[in-house]
Amino acid sequence: MAAETASSPAMRTADAFSAGGAADGAAAAGAAAAGASSGAASAVAGPGAPELLLVVAGAHLRGQPLHHQLAERSARFVEATTTAPEYRMFALDTAPAKPGVLRVPDGGAALAVEVWALGAAAFGTFVAGLPAPMAIGRVRLADGRELPGFLVEPCALEGAQDITAHGGWVAYREASA
Repeated sequence: MAAETASSPAMRTADAFSAGGAADGAAAAGAAAAGASSGAASAVAGPGAPELLLVVAGAHLRGQPLHHQLAERSARFVEATTTAPEYRMFALDTAPAKPGVLRVPDGGAALAVEVWALGAAAFGTFVAGLPAPMAIGRVRLADGRELPGFLVEPCALEGAQDITAHGGWVAYREASA
């Protein structure tokens, strides 16, 4: 499937979300979900409705235990890709198991990720349901795009195993089985 382009509505909407920050974007998506008028998103996703792109790196990947949360929101798979080599991945002590991705100034690596598209209302309900220490922030991809995606609060990494060398969550899980 072709990746979204910078001039597509999905990318313009994602860029608008990212420029305003996660809280502003979630609030806008929440307003759309509540039926408020918004020039950037509609409450009911239909053909041509704006979508928000989301980078996932762990338990929400295809075949992983939390993927159903994307499927229930009619998320559309856009592409499998990698991050820029600026991240480290840690195995968090959570149920279900999931990784924490952290951008680092030095010693980062490219990690396998997926990009998904969601309607604005679906994005809002998805983000509103994230438990700590998970967070949504800007994730830089190998091609230079920066999209909203999963990151982790640094305080959650104390004692967590660094699994960056595996190159991604699925490879780590397969090696650990």
